[in-house]
Amino acid sequence: MRSMSKSHRTPRFFTFGGTTKNVINSHPCSRAWVEVDSKAIENNSRVLKKFIGEDCLLMAVVKADGYGHGAETVAKAALLGGADSLGVATLEEGIELRNAGLKCQILILGNLINSEELYSSFCWDLIPTISGIREAIICNNIAEKTDKQFVIHLKIDTGMTRLGCDCNEVKELISKIDYLENISLKGIYSHLAIADKDHRGKTLKNFTQIQLNRFEKVLNDLGERKQSICRHLANSAGALSDSCLHFDMVRVGLSLYGYFPVNDFESDLNLTPALKVKARVTLIRDVEEGIGVGYGHFFKTQRKSKLAVVAIGYADGVSRALSGKISASIDGVLVPQVGAIAMDQMVFDITEKPDVKIGQVLTLLGKDGEVFISPQNWSDLSGSIPWEVLCSFRNRLPRVVT
Repeated sequence: MRSMSKSHRTPRFFTFGGTTKNVINSHPCSRAWVEVDSKAIENNSRVLKKFIGEDCLLMAVVKADGYGHGAETVAKAALLGGADSLGVATLEEGIELRNAGLKCQILILGNLINSEELYSSFCWDLIPTISGIREAIICNNIAEKTDKQFVIHLKIDTGMTRLGCDCNEVKELISKIDYLENISLKGIYSHLAIADKDHRGKTLKNFTQIQLNRFEKVLNDLGERKQSICRHLANSAGALSDSCLHFDMVRVGLSLYGYFPVNDFESDLNLTPALKVKARVTLIRDVEEGIGVGYGHFFKTQRKSKLAVVAIGYADGVSRALSGKISASIDGVLVPQVGAIAMDQMVFDITEKPDVKIGQVLTLLGKDGEVFISPQNWSDLSGSIPWEVLCSFRNRLPRVVT
């Protein structure tokens, strides 16, 4: 293990009887933690860059604290692997990366709606996404008294029905933007709604094709103007599905972290999952048959059992909906979780592996020996999606970079 994230290195200060004492935080691996393999991120970035080709730019999407992996760690590793730029969701996320010393282009994928936010974006050299003329005018006014232009990207709605201007209004909107002297439209993009379902050669038959047609029509209507704008449409699923979706740049999120958009996604790419969730056994209990375990006693032992208590729960990001459905790995052996997952604790049945000791490490997510437990496993069991699983792990779990 090389390092831990800065937020978990800061000593805490407590006051006792008027005297302030410096209490150093416990070791990050004393209870439960997230391990992040930065080399895996770097490798995935390199693999994806090679896959899309030299003529296409790679944007590493590091929003939501790098999908729970740590935004700074992911951003630096992705850039080392060949990523050309970064994508974030909020102004604060962009500023955090600038404070970490990153100089590359950073696109804010969410809408900034007031002058204060857009002014901060300009000062921090972040690229905002706009969906209409209102924000474009604000950006123009901000840059008016400076010696540089405000770089922006325009989003258009091709079928997500979220952010973006109407496809039929793009040409007129761009003509108005071009009239503004202090802004520079450097990108135009849209977002695919169901590319994770329109895969394995089905893209040309389904809604992704409709979105592609709409996007291409918008670009064709722009004539020669489109040649001076970076055009991007594909997310991970789109980028891996069909090169016709690549345009000038692709925005990769889930695949950067080592996962394919769906379990049956057919690809020869050698992507490496970068995250593991681990926790230590804090207590071992020997109980009789018929003993209720956890809140509600939804589970009762069916035999004499050996149980291991582990100090991680839904407050750390392990959904209560997974209660009684998941297993963890100890030395490559799967042991089932039993009873309700609580806020800070859960219990595993280790009857079939009685040699487990207090302090021993369980792997809840990730690879342990020949066992691999993926976010897709959890999302299938809880009715969620892998993206939500990865983003669920709370900040009280230290991120340890390996």
